[in-house]
Amino acid sequence: MTALNKPWLVDFLLGERLAWIFVFKCLLAFYIAAWLAMLLQLEQPATAMVTVALVMHPQSGMVRAKGFYRTVGNVAGSLCALLLIAVFPQQRELFLLALSLWVAGCAGGAMKYRNFMSYGFVLSGYTAAIVALPAISDPTNVFDAAMMRVSEVLLGVVVAGVVSDVVFPERLGDVLRRGRREHFEQFIAMAGGTRLGSTPRSHMERSHLRFVRSAIQIEDLRSSVIFEDPETRARSSRMQLHNLRYMAAATTFQSLYHLIDRLQRQSHRGTAEALIRLYTPVSDALSAPASQRLVPTVLAGRVAACGLELPAMAAELREAFRDDADLRIEFDSGATLIRRFAGELHDLTMLEATLRKPQGRLPDGIEHVDFKRSNDYVAPLITTLRGFLALSVLSLFWINTSWVSGPSALLTASYFCGLLATSPSPVSAAINISIGYAMGMTGAFIVAFYLMPGSDGFMMLILASMPLMLIGPYLLTRNATLPGMGTGYVMSFAGILALKNPMVYNPEQFLNDAIASWIGVVACGVAFMLIPTVIGTEWLRRRQLRKLRQQVTFVASSPMPGLLYHAESANRDLLHQIVQHTRPDSDELKNLLTWDLAVHECVRAVIELRQDMQHAELPPPLKAIMQRSVDALARLYDAPDTHRWQEADRIIGHAITLTTQALPRAHACCQPPLAHLLQLRAALRDDESALAAFIVRTPEQQHAA
Repeated sequence: MTALNKPWLVDFLLGERLAWIFVFKCLLAFYIAAWLAMLLQLEQPATAMVTVALVMHPQSGMVRAKGFYRTVGNVAGSLCALLLIAVFPQQRELFLLALSLWVAGCAGGAMKYRNFMSYGFVLSGYTAAIVALPAISDPTNVFDAAMMRVSEVLLGVVVAGVVSDVVFPERLGDVLRRGRREHFEQFIAMAGGTRLGSTPRSHMERSHLRFVRSAIQIEDLRSSVIFEDPETRARSSRMQLHNLRYMAAATTFQSLYHLIDRLQRQSHRGTAEALIRLYTPVSDALSAPASQRLVPTVLAGRVAACGLELPAMAAELREAFRDDADLRIEFDSGATLIRRFAGELHDLTMLEATLRKPQGRLPDGIEHVDFKRSNDYVAPLITTLRGFLALSVLSLFWINTSWVSGPSALLTASYFCGLLATSPSPVSAAINISIGYAMGMTGAFIVAFYLMPGSDGFMMLILASMPLMLIGPYLLTRNATLPGMGTGYVMSFAGILALKNPMVYNPEQFLNDAIASWIGVVACGVAFMLIPTVIGTEWLRRRQLRKLRQQVTFVASSPMPGLLYHAESANRDLLHQIVQHTRPDSDELKNLLTWDLAVHECVRAVIELRQDMQHAELPPPLKAIMQRSVDALARLYDAPDTHRWQEADRIIGHAITLTTQALPRAHACCQPPLAHLLQLRAALRDDESALAAFIVRTPEQQHAA
């Protein structure tokens, strides 16, 4: 009862329970892999044990994902090793140069591709080294060595996957389904509960950031759960489409919010109030009792019903602006956004209802989409250069000194050059890994030369090694506070202990290999000191912010098929990369969110305008001026300054004038692009947006303000 009154103690005990379950599963997988490796007469059971350590994760879906990419990387690395030995069988210098290039390129790939795909790149470089380096003096046996290493790795992957699935399984699919539902319900609650015109802009910025993080998290989970759950694999395309439809609806809602906010600040309160009234049916549909709001099919019916009301209600409210053409056009622009949001909301809720249907009852046919990532090439190139220099220096040192344990140093460096490349603090991580490595070396030495020689049989092996072995998995559960230490300990203990068939006891070789491996870790840390990482630096954040602005340039000229979802996902992924290394509640974060919201609104409006321009009946002169407007916006966002702002404002104003003049003669084809042109001009002239510093007002505009 006393513990229940202390939440911190309850959380601690729960965390310890989960940590020791993970330790138990790791140890069980370690020894099963070692026993099977010995039973199957594999040369190095330690390789299977190291594989288990690197693949194990508290959640089974993560284990399968890591195992899959480790297997792919292992096969690719083995093939590369075979190729290098075949091409340079007697040229050690050229062989080491080519191997350094391969490992460094894999480290760069790990930097470019995130999630467990990066893990596959790391292992591709590491496996090439682990296969090729021992065979450098005996190239005729490289094929047998490659097959043996692949077999040992695959054994570790299979054992880790089976143990994770069978022993106290933690299903990642449950986390995904729960997170996706909460994400959907939070968005519905925000769209239904937000009071347009009175909600502070800062609140919308925080909501935007929260939903961006949720969208990225759900995509990351989905990409891992497909390895675990057949139901998720069957629904994978629908989940991606659901996430992307949410993004599109969120952008439309933000555009509507900013439009009403601008109208109020520009003393057009009558138009703003009319749009708020027009949005009321949508808000009422989303503000239903929980018994209806949380049932997607019911919610979709309510949204569809309110969508039928909107045209008649818009026509009625529009009558208030019959004598003022400018206000009437502004109202029509807002009404277009509301109708679009209602339609996107209906599509979103219908897809949510489909995803909640039991397995095997999914309707046929679904739009196939991809979640596009946004990657920068400078950081991977720097990572490749750093890895190449570190491995080249170690190779030269090995060649010139005839260092017997040089391959051990190179092997360790080949792994950690890629692994540390993805860390935001690689130097501190390298220090923790080196400490963990030293601890693992000490533990392995005690087990190998004091406990194991007097042991007989596999059960005695377990009893001799388990007390010191379990330290590594436990440190892995503390990766948030001691990043890398657990990885260093596990790799050092299992790798340097080097269980073999048969076991060899050679203290001199043991110490030489252990020290060389530790030097390989230290060499990686020194390389990161000499060529620092750019992850999280202000320079990279500025570069990424420019790339975010250039999304307007991208959508202005890219092919239209799939462009909407491509832009929505890439923009959010890019924002998520930047904010990961931006201090919360800082002026930099506020400026970043301001730019991101401006880019989102402009990107969506440009895409919609380009779709409107494809209307067959739109006069060619109007298409030409609209295209000039799109190009002017692209130039402005590419390198914003006062001159480009003036040019964009002038061209868009001219496009609005020409489209307004053509509106009475061709209302059907001119009304949609006019609404989007007005939205773009309003965003340009928003004195609270990221473009406010470049705004130049005419005397008439200053008087109106």
